[in-house]
Amino acid sequence: MSHNPIRPWRDIARRKSRRIMVGDVPVGGDAPITVQTMTNTITSDVRATVDQVLRSAAAGADIVRVSTPDEASTRALREIVRESPVPIVADIHFHYRRAIEAAEAGAACLRINPGNIGSAERVREVVKAAKDHGCSIRIGVNAGSLEKHLLDKYGEPCPDAMVESGLDHIKLLQDNDFHEFKISCKASDVFLAAAAYQQLAEATDAPIHLGITEAGGLVSGTVKSAVGLGNLLWAGIGDTIRVSLSADPVEEVKVGYEILKSLGLRTRGVQIISCPSCARQGFDVIKTVEALEKRLEHIKTPMSLSIIGCVVNGPGEALMTDIGFTGGGAGSGMIYLAGKQDHKLSNDKMIDHIVDLVEARAAEIEAAKAAAE
Repeated sequence: MSHNPIRPWRDIARRKSRRIMVGDVPVGGDAPITVQTMTNTITSDVRATVDQVLRSAAAGADIVRVSTPDEASTRALREIVRESPVPIVADIHFHYRRAIEAAEAGAACLRINPGNIGSAERVREVVKAAKDHGCSIRIGVNAGSLEKHLLDKYGEPCPDAMVESGLDHIKLLQDNDFHEFKISCKASDVFLAAAAYQQLAEATDAPIHLGITEAGGLVSGTVKSAVGLGNLLWAGIGDTIRVSLSADPVEEVKVGYEILKSLGLRTRGVQIISCPSCARQGFDVIKTVEALEKRLEHIKTPMSLSIIGCVVNGPGEALMTDIGFTGGGAGSGMIYLAGKQDHKLSNDKMIDHIVDLVEARAAEIEAAKAAAE
């Protein structure tokens, strides 16, 4: 928490990787782990796609991927890139011309499987376009679309097959003297993905893009992604992540940040620590937290807020948060600031008052940061 010392037992030793640039966003090395999402609009519908990009960026997306399956999409990409506040990754499958068109349209990165692009000459053309237009490349290996010769060799998608596919693709790029690439090794099975990523992390120093692909809906996909990505991030693996949900891309961004925040790998906005509530609660904890989450979405400054229904754990949690409210009796509770009791507050005024306190604290933090800079 922001007013407490860093504890060594919370440190995660991140894997050492090369740093590349995706537009103006560094990925790998000692750069922060970036959060990505992908639009689900028809890309040629520029307004709808730009709207999703803008909402995702406002939620904190560092990078947004856009599918470009046809010429109409790559034509639209130029305007999407122009209006986007974050780097745009063009998602390419099979047709090498779409990759070249996307590079020409200003994409910051091309997501491809070099092995699916075609001949060695076509790979060279894509690499030349990436070099000419300052694009990086993401090699995207997926258990659901492995090359036939690897499936014949291994009998099924497995970590060895996925890593071999990734290393083959890396060689294709390196043979063309191209090194601005990152790589992913996704599967919908958590065990398969984790094992593949662990092997991959030992086999290359390229930045790694983490994802559990086709994870599911908002609740099931969040849990699955938290288990799979959290396991890898805790082991120090991963330079950029995407949570793949059958949901609004903004939700992917929110979940991505929550995973990183839970491990102390990124800080953004208000981290609310709240109890599940029980018969001891002095106020309606669930409705209060729901209201605060919505009311505090605009806060980008990292800070912590504890909302605890009773005095069993409330004072202890408040000791470790910037702002805290602990429920008491007779329709009121206690406000804590920087871990210390500050003043009592009636339950019916708590939401507005806590929002005011958070906004004031955010302003203080930002002012101190500006003065230091």
